[in-house]
This record gives sequence, structure tokens and C-alpha cells, in this order.
Amino acid sequence: MRLIHLLATAGLIVGATGSHADAQEPTEFSVMTWNLEWFFDDQPADNPSELGREKTAPSREQWDWRRDRVAAAIANVQPTVVALQEIESQNVMYFLTRAIDRNHGLKYDDYVIKGEDFYTEQDVAFLATTTTGVQSISRGIVTPSMKSRGYASVSKHLFAVVEIPVNGNVELLVIANCHLRAMAEKGELRARQARTLSLWLERLVAGVKASQPNPDQPVHVIVTGDFNTEELAGQISPDSDLAVLISRGTDDPSDDLVDLHDQIPAADRTTHLLPGRQFDRILVSRDLVIDTPGVADLSLRDVTVRNDLNFGGKQDTQDEHWNSYWDIPDDQRDISDHNPVLARFQIQ
Repeated sequence: MRLIHLLATAGLIVGATGSHADAQEPTEFSVMTWNLEWFFDDQPADNPSELGREKTAPSREQWDWRRDRVAAAIANVQPTVVALQEIESQNVMYFLTRAIDRNHGLKYDDYVIKGEDFYTEQDVAFLATTTTGVQSISRGIVTPSMKSRGYASVSKHLFAVVEIPVNGNVELLVIANCHLRAMAEKGELRARQARTLSLWLERLVAGVKASQPNPDQPVHVIVTGDFNTEELAGQISPDSDLAVLISRGTDDPSDDLVDLHDQIPAADRTTHLLPGRQFDRILVSRDLVIDTPGVADLSLRDVTVRNDLNFGGKQDTQDEHWNSYWDIPDDQRDISDHNPVLARFQIQ
């Protein structure tokens, strides 16, 4: 488990960690996002909120089952970076990474900065393979001035700056993991949260660029997580929450992000137990989609919604999953009401 030291700088809470890329360069970089739906252990003593205590696993055995199922799912696809939502704390991330190592021989580090959702006690986190260079993690702060201009708080979010070895050089990626406000009628609030994330992202990317020996070298961007958006791929309304995230809060289309859900066949885009919903997305800068001929670079290989990692058998019904979850047999129970989304990028 990483101990994070916090400091305020340039409007961000930064926890500095560092590592160097492995001597043998990888040929692939992958990112998976997954809302684990109340991924809480069986110990209610460290949950001050009534809701947090209510959502703890009923027993040690049932917590062990859920932790080990998630560990097996991650081990199955071995993402370079995993963006998780609805996790309880850094403690449960420590238990998860130990299970991945113990049961599957794979080593991941966990990265968490405690957020501000004190009602649910849910947080977001990153896991990254131990050979991945994570330069820093950070959270943004909504200042009084920002509030006066309509920027909304984003209680559950986390940024990371990640090193990617490419052809003997190290390219940098800024990745945002966020869990936006739920409910269809909260779209306007989510759009304001998206504006906030875009502002923080702009500042962070500018700082990362300025710190490079060559400031003209591009900094890749990924924004992912559970956006709770009602917007469907290819049908995004102007000024919606997802439109703001894709535009990065600017009127310049050249810096727009690409919604990788567009690359998934329409019949396979659902990421939630609610039919047709596409809450969970991966947005990337254009340089991660285009493979430049004759140049060693990072480019998209494929993106998929991995229902198979989540489902125990057939997908749970809404009634049994939300009302009698622990009564479902272990070999039939889904892990979450969300399905993970996995994007793989080739380095060539």
C-alpha cells in the first residue's frame, strides 16, 4: 500500500510517487475502467456513515469471495492501469492488490487520495502494474472563485501522470478517473462537474508539458470512469455532460477527446444493468487513436465492454441484484451492476 503525502500546489492536491519504466519496453498499454458497486469490506467499524455501514459485506467469507472475484477478473486481462469507482478506501485496494499477487502472481500498486463523499464514503482509485511509472497522483480543489463562476464540486475523482516507454523515450499520459453525479435529471450538474474537470485537466496538462525537456512533446490524455451520462455514443447532445468532457471545455475542436465507445459495435455498448445505458466510458486524445505510419507511437488497438469479467452466469435481474444480492449463489452472482470497459493500445 502506498502512503500518500499531500501538498497543495497550483490548485491541486498532489501525492508524489515515482518509479522508472522497466528496462524491457512493453509492446502494449491498456486501461480498464470499472465501477465495482459498493466495494466495501466486512468491517463496519471504520465507516462513520450509516449508509457506509449498511453497505459493508455481510461476512468475512462473502468479502473474500468478492475481493477474489475482482482479483481474478483483473488478472484475466492484466490491464496496465485500472481505474476503479465505488471503492471504500485504500485499505480495500491493498487487500485487492495482495489478492491479485497471492492468487495470480501479478503485482499491482494502488493509488488513492481520500475524496469528499462523506455520505456514501465511496472513492475512486487507480491500480497500476508495479513496472509502470506513475509520476504523481492528484486531486483538484474548487476554489470560492470557481464556485462563483458556476463550477461544481467533483467529490470523487483522481488524476495520475503516467510514464509510457515508446521507442527508447518516455511519453507522458495524464489520466483522469471520475465518478460523476448519478440520476438522469442531474445532467446539468454533471455538465458543471465536467467543466470543473476540464479546467483542472487543462492546468495539469500545461504543468506536465512545461516540466518536460521538450515542451513541444505531446502529453496524451485519457478521461475515464463512471460518468452516469444519459448520452449515447454517436448521439451526444451539444452542451451535455459528455459534450463538455469531450470538448475539454473549449470551443477549439482540435483538442477534442475521442469517445472510444464509438469504436464498439452498437449492440455491445451497454455498461450497466439498466438496459442500453452507457455510463462507463473512456475518452482519449486524438493522438492515441491515430497510428502515424513509419513512426513508433502509441495507438488504439481495440476497445471492448467486458461483460464476461463481471457476470457469474447469466446477468443478474435487477430485482435479485439490487434487493437480494447475497442470496444469489456464488457461482451465479455478478460482481457489480456495471461492466468494465477495456481499451488496449499498441506500441509500435
